Amino acid sequence: VVMNGNAGHDQAEEAESKQDGSGDADPSDDANEQEVIVIQDTGFTVKIQAPGTEPFDLQVSPQEMVQEIHQVLMDREDTCHRTCFSLQLDGNVLDNFAELKSIEGLQEGSLLKVVEEPYTVREARIHVRHIRDLLKSLDPSDSYNGVDCNSLSFLSVFTDGDLGDSGKRKKKGSELEQIDCTPPEHILPGSKDRPLVPLQPQNKDWKPLQCLKVLTMSGWNPPPGNRKMHGDLMYLFIVTVEERHVSITASTRGFYLNQSTTYTFNPKPANPSFLSHSLVELLSQISPAFKKNFTALQKKRVQRHPFERIATPFQVYSWTAPQIDHAMDCVRAEDAYTSRLGYEEHIPGQTRDWNEELQTTRELARKNLPERLLRERAIFKVHSDFAAAATRGAMAVIDGNVMAINPGEETRMQMFIWNNIFFSLGFDVRDHYKELGGDAAAHAAPTNDLNGVRAYGAVDVEGLYTLGTVVVDYRGYRVTAQSIIPGILEREQEQSVIYGSIDFGKTVMSHPKYLELLEKTSRPLKVQRHAVLNEKDSAVELCSSVECKGIIGNDGRHYILDLLRTFPPDLNFLPVEGEELSPESQKQGFPRQHRHRLACLRQELIEAFVEHRYLLFMKMAALQLMQQKANKESKTAALPESITAETVSDSKPAAAPEASEEADETIPGLAQAKELAESLATDDGSDPKSREVVLNACKAVGSISNTSFDIRFNPDIFSPGVRFPEDSAEDIQKQKQLLKDAAAFLVSCQIPSLIKDCLDHTALPMDGATMTEALHQRGINVRYLGNVLEFVDKMPAKPQLEHVYRIGITELITRCTKHIFKTYLQGVELSALSAAVSHFLNCFLSSFPDAVAHLPADELVSRKKNKKRRNRVPGGGDNTAWASLTPSELWKNIASEALSYYHFTLQCESVDQAVEKYGLQKITLLREISVKAGIQVILIKEYNFDSRHKPAFTEEDILNIFPVVKHVNPKASDAFHFFQSGQAKVQQGFLKEGCELINEALNLFNNVYGAMHVEICACLRLLARLNYIIGDHPEALSNQQKAVLMSERVLGIEHPNTIQEYMHLALYCFANGQLSTALKLLYRARYLMLMVCGEDHPEMALLDSNIGLVLHGVMEYDLSLRFLENALSINSKYHGPRSLKVALSHHLVARVYESKAEFRSALQHEKEGYTIYKNQVGEAHEKTKESSDYLKYLTQQAVALQRTMNEIYKNGSNASIMPLKFTAPSMASVLEQLNIINGIIFIPLSQKDLENLKAEVQRRQQLQDSGKIEEQQEDGQLALDDKIPVDD
Repeated sequence: VVMNGNAGHDQAEEAESKQDGSGDADPSDDANEQEVIVIQDTGFTVKIQAPGTEPFDLQVSPQEMVQEIHQVLMDREDTCHRTCFSLQLDGNVLDNFAELKSIEGLQEGSLLKVVEEPYTVREARIHVRHIRDLLKSLDPSDSYNGVDCNSLSFLSVFTDGDLGDSGKRKKKGSELEQIDCTPPEHILPGSKDRPLVPLQPQNKDWKPLQCLKVLTMSGWNPPPGNRKMHGDLMYLFIVTVEERHVSITASTRGFYLNQSTTYTFNPKPANPSFLSHSLVELLSQISPAFKKNFTALQKKRVQRHPFERIATPFQVYSWTAPQIDHAMDCVRAEDAYTSRLGYEEHIPGQTRDWNEELQTTRELARKNLPERLLRERAIFKVHSDFAAAATRGAMAVIDGNVMAINPGEETRMQMFIWNNIFFSLGFDVRDHYKELGGDAAAHAAPTNDLNGVRAYGAVDVEGLYTLGTVVVDYRGYRVTAQSIIPGILEREQEQSVIYGSIDFGKTVMSHPKYLELLEKTSRPLKVQRHAVLNEKDSAVELCSSVECKGIIGNDGRHYILDLLRTFPPDLNFLPVEGEELSPESQKQGFPRQHRHRLACLRQELIEAFVEHRYLLFMKMAALQLMQQKANKESKTAALPESITAETVSDSKPAAAPEASEEADETIPGLAQAKELAESLATDDGSDPKSREVVLNACKAVGSISNTSFDIRFNPDIFSPGVRFPEDSAEDIQKQKQLLKDAAAFLVSCQIPSLIKDCLDHTALPMDGATMTEALHQRGINVRYLGNVLEFVDKMPAKPQLEHVYRIGITELITRCTKHIFKTYLQGVELSALSAAVSHFLNCFLSSFPDAVAHLPADELVSRKKNKKRRNRVPGGGDNTAWASLTPSELWKNIASEALSYYHFTLQCESVDQAVEKYGLQKITLLREISVKAGIQVILIKEYNFDSRHKPAFTEEDILNIFPVVKHVNPKASDAFHFFQSGQAKVQQGFLKEGCELINEALNLFNNVYGAMHVEICACLRLLARLNYIIGDHPEALSNQQKAVLMSERVLGIEHPNTIQEYMHLALYCFANGQLSTALKLLYRARYLMLMVCGEDHPEMALLDSNIGLVLHGVMEYDLSLRFLENALSINSKYHGPRSLKVALSHHLVARVYESKAEFRSALQHEKEGYTIYKNQVGEAHEKTKESSDYLKYLTQQAVALQRTMNEIYKNGSNASIMPLKFTAPSMASVLEQLNIINGIIFIPLSQKDLENLKAEVQRRQQLQDSGKIEEQQEDGQLALDDKIPVDD
């Protein structure tokens, strides 16, 4: 009777928001579409004339600023060496920050002149920095060092440059002969070898073209007064490739050679002085090698795909790197000693007021689409800049480069301010968290707080402000970075807090403005408004947890901070005396003692729980109404009614005190219950009976209102020290029950549903990160990992979940190891860091039984230890306790950590036992621990983990320690709505509209995020798939290439998503006739997958089927069989021997045997397939028929072959032989099979069908406009579905 809760919910809510006409409601779709058109004004072309080059055309849009043309010119091959110029139109200088549409006289075909301007010190520095960037543009060292948002990408190594062009250049015919299809040995099925070096193939473009030996600032800087008055701005020292040492003056007029040497200062111009406006022009005149190599370098730079060099919004770190030569770099050196370490940070005008920027962007207008885009773009930009600055600051703090604001206190208690950001360490200072678990609680609080900031930020209530928050884990320390509330540092915390509590609820304050603002977040965050008692025993109203503090800054804004209890506590991990959990939880061994008392439920869980309750509510209301209706019809209505009346009177007093306020608000559930009421009972819904129905349903599901469905949680329940007023005792009881129900729901519904999704492969975790994501999406915290694993272990279908179990165990082991590593690192001094890390990894992964640590050499250790200076900086431990760790001790600790934290018993005492017992891979363990702990290891040799004679790692192998950063990800809401409606349209089969919507989403995403972002990646992948289905293969290829590059850059080169992007790209390459590239891409994907999760994984079957099919297509039959047979065995294991996937695998193998003329084997496999089809889909199904036809054909071939053989036996050499048909498969047939296994199903469309389809789409368009869509949609939909390509 009841429609699906989800859909009902959304429709009702939307209807409701439209009636209110409230500001937050989405404007209706038509308005959106018109707004979009406004944004994309049509572009026009201008001519650009730069000194010494031919005029060229440039496409611009009226929205652009003049500055963006500057950027383009600084990137173009022929004008990239200019930075200090103005653009002039008819002799008038254009303002850099003007939008093009506001400039008078600028139109299609206008000529803009590039005019060289005089330098200032600032402009000269910008120029030198830009030249340095151009010289370094192909150098990957920034990506390895994780600076300036550079990251790695290797796609071009496998595609030999850009795909689009190479596709056109190759002659299709000669493709087949020249492919060498044999993969390296370690990629073949069954290989046990897991090498690390191929992870980063050598990119031949990175062999540096040396243009200069040295370019640095000269020691003669800054110019003395008398030279300043001659226009000298600064001096450079340069050594050319030809070993010529020159000193250069940057002056207001440009660059020229002077007569200074290293030890004598003579600033007079040399003869000739080669005065040039650009440094490149000067160097090209004095060094032929510079001229040649610089030109070649710029050519290469411009040929690279832009996605290989655009900065990513957040830094991505690589856990492996080759040994990089450390080259001299003046700009890097200067950055390190000025802007980065903190003295320039204190010059007024130099620093950014982060808080002001973060809050001002929130206040931007958001009435229509262009305003919202501007606002979201500003918010996103400031957030990514803030995250970068906070990360730099946190590292500087731990490395001891920032002075504490309370330097007299013990290290753990110190706090820091750097670059207008406040830093604190994750320790329990002043016993703040004593009641809640001490240091463990202080370590968990920042991430909980960050989740709170994320939640309030997403609700985005006008007038309510949160702090910019970033949590950085670095060298074993957790640092919280926050923007600073104006004025907070001048006053004591006690006087600033006007809402909430600073002592966990002993004293509590409230404030009407905060209640009004937080009331708006109450429904979306499911937080119940409630009263608590303060120290004077009087009730105080709150609409958040007591810890949440409200402070009005000097800027008059209302800030909330300490949001660590935004979500309700998780009772499964919070034993409370005298409280019994529900049987489902108890059965699983809950409640369990946790490290701290801050364990709370995730927002996803709260949402799922409420959704679940909503469905329950609708079912109950419907059932009761049906009963009433039945009663009316029967004559003996009196009896059941009296029963209902009793139950109602029993439960009357339980009405929630705030019910009256809630009653008038409409709530999605109510709207629908009313509809039901009206359809089933004939009254108008005000009738007492239907009210009673709603009341009963509300009671049953624990709604806080008696007239409508409304579930909210009180986050203060079970908080030690919080007391509630007497009159709300009953309500508190209800809330306690609700919390127990939610905890039980997690264990009894969410965990089983996760396992079910893994069983039917809707969830396919491949590594730790994707496993965690799968848990989080369903609202399961990682502390339940032990439970999830036990649940899998007890399943009868455990073999089909082996991959999940293995990934879970790897995750559990590496997380325990990370906990131990964290405390281990805190005791290591900086000079021993690489020795300590390599020793730890040896104990963790090396089979060498007695790993011995190498202490730093004696000559560096000073004998006279200064007792007073000890432990003055956070990262400055100086003990050598770390050196005594042994492998057996570490693994004992890992097992006991698994038991105490995850309540899971690990049955292994060494790494080799773990590998043996759970089928793990050491390389995977190394990757997981490195990514989690921020370790970077060297990549020039293979690590021999299994040697029993020497340890795997030496201290030279540890290149770096990176921070692990958690921050808020601001979303592009409009773009996301477009993307979702696009996806929905595609699923309904309206490909064209879907395509348009997704293209639109892509535009909006680019508008908000810039060019690089995870969500843009998803957008491109879907677009490519649509292009492919519609038959536009080149476009599919181009979009998918972007998706792969972006995934490599934003997620990492071996992230599971990247592996999948590689597989899609291979398919489109094959369809475009680029067979060898397709194979290379598939081999790359297989290598990455072997490293990330090993061979035994359901996704590997798909990959191997793809490889096998392509090899079949290029007639490499034996190789093809190795991959296809492996796919067959993996499919049989994970999908069960009777699955249709297995039938398809059998068919693919049979086809290869047919091509080899081994008909007996071919028949055997096809028979297996046929049996599966017959049993699963019946005799009449087309699949079964196809299979049976193919069997007949194979039998005929086999018989023909046998005849021929008999003929030969009988008549010897003079037999008359019928020629046999041995067919190599056609590319079309291979492609068809590739499409089937990759889930792309085309239903063949003739040209006529296509025309009809287009006409149908247009007709539908007109219908929608005139609103006559209802009836026709029903028939139209069915007809369409028959002919449309489906993408499942």
